[in-house]
Amino acid sequence: MLLMTCFVVVVHSTSLADPLFLWGLALEFVATVVALLITWTERNSRWATLLPITNILAIFLIREGAPQLSAGLLFVLPVIWMSRRNGIAGTIGSVVLIAVLIWTGAIFNDAPTSGLALVGLFLLPMTLAFVATATYFTARHSASQRILLQQQAQLVERAFARASSQERLRNEILNAVNFGVIALDRNGLLILMNDAHQKSLSEFDAPAGVIVHPVVYGPDRVTRLSNVERPLARAIAGESLDGEIIWIGEPGSRREAFSVSSRPLTGSDGRFDGQVVVVRDVTRELDAIKARDDLVASVSHDLRTPITSILGYLELVLEDDEIDEESRKMVGIAHRNSERLFALVSDLMHAASESDPKPAMTFLPYDLSYTVDEAVESQRPMMEGQGLQLNTDIETPVLCVIDPLRIRQVLDNLLTNAVKYNSEHGEIGVTLHDDGSTVRIAVSDTGLGISDDDQKQLFQRFFRTETARLSSVHGSGLGLNISAEIIKEHGGELVVSSVVGVGSTFEITLPSLRNPVPNILTESSGSTR
Repeated sequence: MLLMTCFVVVVHSTSLADPLFLWGLALEFVATVVALLITWTERNSRWATLLPITNILAIFLIREGAPQLSAGLLFVLPVIWMSRRNGIAGTIGSVVLIAVLIWTGAIFNDAPTSGLALVGLFLLPMTLAFVATATYFTARHSASQRILLQQQAQLVERAFARASSQERLRNEILNAVNFGVIALDRNGLLILMNDAHQKSLSEFDAPAGVIVHPVVYGPDRVTRLSNVERPLARAIAGESLDGEIIWIGEPGSRREAFSVSSRPLTGSDGRFDGQVVVVRDVTRELDAIKARDDLVASVSHDLRTPITSILGYLELVLEDDEIDEESRKMVGIAHRNSERLFALVSDLMHAASESDPKPAMTFLPYDLSYTVDEAVESQRPMMEGQGLQLNTDIETPVLCVIDPLRIRQVLDNLLTNAVKYNSEHGEIGVTLHDDGSTVRIAVSDTGLGISDDDQKQLFQRFFRTETARLSSVHGSGLGLNISAEIIKEHGGELVVSSVVGVGSTFEITLPSLRNPVPNILTESSGSTR
């Protein structure tokens, strides 16, 4: 309005003399001052609708005072304002108000109302109606888009906050563990490295920016590994590692052993997407294993001499014809148990020394059912003491070529485990059957069970399952390893099937005497203790 007034002063100053023109300018000026002075809030924002209405009245007065200015074109501005801000009511109300003002002015000014003049009276309101309608729908669409964008922005913000929270949680978890974790992308570039691995690198003076220790030796602590032989380089190349042992540090200085495992990462398309590497300090474990082997070897050697002496004197007593039958029976029991103890000590020495390839055995045709019955009866008091139910299905006779003492050792170990790792008031089952070619002995329990991963390592030396380690039951982890070796020497196999929380079944398969393994008697019959 100010700009238009300046043009009017320059071009046609006589228009300023018209009172309607001046009233229109004055009304516009007052509305502008009021709009500037009022502090608009949500509470009084509804009164802002008076501003475009005042604007329409001011434009109408100026148009009537100076028709030649075509000021009616300015009606489009308040129409747009009210159509955007006041919805359908503003759209219709603004157009209707302007139409009423235009037609009322035409009537009071005796303007022609026929022919082209009549068309002219309808043309401006119609144009404004189209503008108002288009503005209204555009405003609605814009509002919908704005709401949608706000919702999407909120979703993105929540997703970002959730991702940030998960990343913080992941970092806190990775930094809380005491083993190193490294993640690499498909190109071998570092994605993350936790505090434990960074601490390990700094302790061995690794240069800044590297992710591997500067000096790496193999499991023998002597062979220095080249860059391509190192576990991390092999992991970057896509190789999966499982417990690779390396030693860090120069000989004669501080040294630590690490177990390195790696697993490939796959993307959503199933393709290789990198590697995650876990580096765990196992120095204490390896030192403990070495100390344990040394202790086992030392104690076994120290025990073997007195047990040998005990066996010798007991055999002398048994050879004496003057002892009565009751005393001979008791000495015989002591002799058999001394033999078992001697066998156990020999097995400990065998486990502690790789130089002894096989446990000594003496094979002979024997009724296996007698050994199974004897083993079951020896464990019965322990079963009854723990409230366990015993179910047996023992076929008799079952003839095999066996070392009875060694088979008894295996059965004692399996039954003892079934008792130790059983559930309260559980059950133990023992079966013995001969199908003509194979003899099968099964010992089952309803105890803790063994996971699939643990079953793969169950017969390794000194291995104990996670469940067994967490329980209060003590063990050395040698029993099943020695048992498997004994059964193997008999030409048979010891296998396990188990379900965690349900129970386990250990099954021994041996050649039947009706279908014996030829090399057992020929190769081992002369092997005696």
